[in-house]
Amino acid sequence: MSEFRAELKSLAVGSLPHPDPETACRLVLGTMDIPTWPQLPRRSFRENMYIQFSERFPGLITAHERIYVDRERHLDPELEELYIAYLMNDLEYATISPDYAAGLYHFLAMDLGQPSVVKGQVTGPVSWALTVVDQDRRPILYDDVLAEAVGKHLRLKASWIERELKKQAAETILFVDEPYMSSFGSAYISLDRSQVQTLLEEVFAGIEGLKGVHCCGNTDWSLLLSTSADILNLDAYEFAEAFALHPDQVGAFLERGGIIAWGIVPASDQVWAETTDSLVERFHQALGLLTAKSISREDLLEAALITPSCGCGSLEIPTAERVLQLTGQVSRALRERYG
Repeated sequence: MSEFRAELKSLAVGSLPHPDPETACRLVLGTMDIPTWPQLPRRSFRENMYIQFSERFPGLITAHERIYVDRERHLDPELEELYIAYLMNDLEYATISPDYAAGLYHFLAMDLGQPSVVKGQVTGPVSWALTVVDQDRRPILYDDVLAEAVGKHLRLKASWIERELKKQAAETILFVDEPYMSSFGSAYISLDRSQVQTLLEEVFAGIEGLKGVHCCGNTDWSLLLSTSADILNLDAYEFAEAFALHPDQVGAFLERGGIIAWGIVPASDQVWAETTDSLVERFHQALGLLTAKSISREDLLEAALITPSCGCGSLEIPTAERVLQLTGQVSRALRERYG
């Protein structure tokens, strides 16, 4: 049983634009309540959220800073190797090399002062399988064999990350990042609800600690709320009204102990037009959309985390730093009011 209490604490979504892992880690540790290892996509193309977790996937080709699966190769031996590792829970198979995660390795080497919990992330299977394509540029999600392999591959990666993070804290939070869930229901992407749930639950099953799911766009929130995720992280700056269209599912999620991570600080240039007070007010407005539908305000506050709306890896460094600084300030202001 987890002893974690959300209580309006702050945490980062993941990526930062800094090329130096020391600077990025110090920024996170200096602004967030919950230490988070930073992904550094500008440091190297290998730290792109799709390439970062790609090592040892069957048939994978990395060339010219892109990856794809060569389906014309005989993949059976590599698929067999993956399935054996999966069945044996061989986490060494899933090792992420230092060149692919400098932020993680630097984070693991730091003296964090024995925090009670740390947070990490892995790219979700839906987004990964829609982004990674075969030699004909067809997303591997639409190849039944490869799609099933994606779930098992990322489950192992999630388990390996969690094992490493436990070296820094007894309790861990691992987010499964699913930006492509914003395309769920779109006419442009064929995505079945049951397939989404199956893939997500496969990855969640590899996480022993708290498991979260992050989507930075609008989606069918009822789907994500119905999974076994302990934490749901949304862009509450833009999509609080859409989220509030599902009060029954939100209520059931809170009832079973679920936590909502409110991405109330915009991870964009809009952050320069905001202040701590304006974002605190925006948070209250977001809560009001649900309390107006008979969701307990006390329950919402007790089960709330404060985050940026998305990762900051694509921003300029001063903007990313302001996003994290404001996130910390909003969290502290809310805890001072309700603590």
